[in-house]
Amino acid sequence: MHSPDGPSQRQLRVGEMLRRAISDVLARGDLYDTDLANTSITVGEVRTSPDLKNATVFVYPLGGQNADNVVAALNKSSGEVRYALTKNVTLKHSPKIKFMLDTTFDQMDETHRLLNQENVTRDLDHDEQDV
Repeated sequence: MHSPDGPSQRQLRVGEMLRRAISDVLARGDLYDTDLANTSITVGEVRTSPDLKNATVFVYPLGGQNADNVVAALNKSSGEVRYALTKNVTLKHSPKIKFMLDTTFDQMDETHRLLNQENVTRDLDHDEQDV
């Protein structure tokens, strides 16, 4: 959980360090799960708890294909990921990892779709003429 003020600099720094390390683990194909074989996975963000003992990893498979299966397979393999992290990242405690589907890509697509609607572009063009 994040504080009302948002994550601390330490949480952000550790989250980014974990994101890079987990991306490397996935890129190398270090996980032995048939649901993950030949699947390119983007690690968008890692959010850590204030005590750094838990980490939520937001992932998105290339093209969004089999997203639910990929997230389930990653959660099933979270122990392997955690073990791989202990070799690559120096932290006092290796965080417990939970994978979730990163929906920011869908949100961006929806925003683009909304902004490209005829009535919105017309309104935006009209506002630019008023300036």
